[in-house]
Amino acid sequence: MKTVSMSGSPRENVGKKDAKKQRSEGNVPCVLYGGEKQIHFSVPEKSFKDVIFTPNTYIINLNIAGKNYNSVLKDVQYHPVTDNILHVDFLEIFDNKSVAISVPINLTGTSKGVLRGGKLVRKYRKLKVKGLPKYLPDEIQVDITNLNINESIKVMDMKTENIEFLDPPSSIIAAVKSARAVAEEEEPAAEPKAPAENA
Repeated sequence: MKTVSMSGSPRENVGKKDAKKQRSEGNVPCVLYGGEKQIHFSVPEKSFKDVIFTPNTYIINLNIAGKNYNSVLKDVQYHPVTDNILHVDFLEIFDNKSVAISVPINLTGTSKGVLRGGKLVRKYRKLKVKGLPKYLPDEIQVDITNLNINESIKVMDMKTENIEFLDPPSSIIAAVKSARAVAEEEEPAAEPKAPAENA
């Protein structure tokens, strides 16, 4: 999995007042957990642009006060009105410990069902996987070449060495439906008629 680097500054005070001050200065309050102790720090908000607003998933090398920590993003809180980043949780990861993370799906090939007039329906954009950091892939490739009309690829069909899939096995990743079936699903249900009033 690809790695990106970020630098953070330790927070001397932890509380709402300090968090508000950090945000006013263009920083995001953060916490790193999963190691020996929690570390509270802040990162310039602009540093998250290429990490959060992307379909990709990364291992993040955090440099805090001169010490490096490998981590992954676990939770991001946004302002309900402005969508500004309010707080970010990082999970520290270790070479000898498995970690669960969501990885983007890349559909490859052209479905023969689509060539016959069917419509490709994507149910999942990412899959949750678990494995040692060195085995975590940048993406999960799903070949849809042999997918015909009314056929689907499920989580249980995925096989990747050294990786465990955590989503429900019966969950559909992608399917090809007939154009008619798709149209029927998209057509809004007719409103029930009001009962006739008694004369």
